[in-house]
Amino acid sequence: MGWEWDSSLYAGSAAYYARGRLAYPAALAEAIATELGLDGSGRLLDAGCGPGSLTLLLAGHFREVVGVDADRDMLAEAGRRADAAGVRHAKWVHLRAEDLPAGLGRFDLITFAQSFHWMDRPKVAATARGMLTDGGACAHVHATTTHGTDTAEPLPYPRPPHAEIADLVRAHLGAVRRAGQGQLPDGTPDGESEIYRAAGFTGPVRVEVPGRVVTRVTEDLVAAVYSRSSSAPHLFGDARAAFEAELRELLHRTSPSGLFSELTSEIVVDLWRA
Repeated sequence: MGWEWDSSLYAGSAAYYARGRLAYPAALAEAIATELGLDGSGRLLDAGCGPGSLTLLLAGHFREVVGVDADRDMLAEAGRRADAAGVRHAKWVHLRAEDLPAGLGRFDLITFAQSFHWMDRPKVAATARGMLTDGGACAHVHATTTHGTDTAEPLPYPRPPHAEIADLVRAHLGAVRRAGQGQLPDGTPDGESEIYRAAGFTGPVRVEVPGRVVTRVTEDLVAAVYSRSSSAPHLFGDARAAFEAELRELLHRTSPSGLFSELTSEIVVDLWRA
């Protein structure tokens, strides 16, 4: 990509991530559990787990869950959320996926939820395959959690002004997408299917979970902006207060009540077998 990962990729975003991102629905965990026949006896590894958004959703289907992430603040947030949810069988490990297996053992399911594109994908895919138990699977979650989808369906409240928010971010940070200390003029890479196959995986079996209408408030949408690598808090520097004032004004103009409605995107999970 002509871009290299650095530790500032999500600097300052952890406090905003869980609130700002559209939560994965319980139906996602149920669909994965049904397809894989999960019975609560296995081990889960969530690679690039962030604040545990998917890890904690799946935790009830496993004897032990392990989340790894390169951002310490994300892991601290995951630990707080696990404690609040009463999840006692979760372990949070600070490392990049490129440093796996790191003595973590074997797993029945390894998940990549909006994280694989930040990694050395061929290396991580090959390592992940070697960490799976016999009959284990790797789940690649395709989801958009920063915003909903366009729809002509009537909604209870105004839709968030996502296009205008993006314009405002560009006005402050420039036209080229920021990512840590670098830039991603062409966005993040795709083509992960070829990478999984090259690593020796077979499949995929595809699981789909439909979208749903959700209500969001102003603070959710402010948090959503700061939860993104392309508009992480540190990128605004001294202009952050001015940016946020403009953002809040835009949101108030769109919905003076501070309430917004969105139809979430369909979530697709590709299950790859070792």
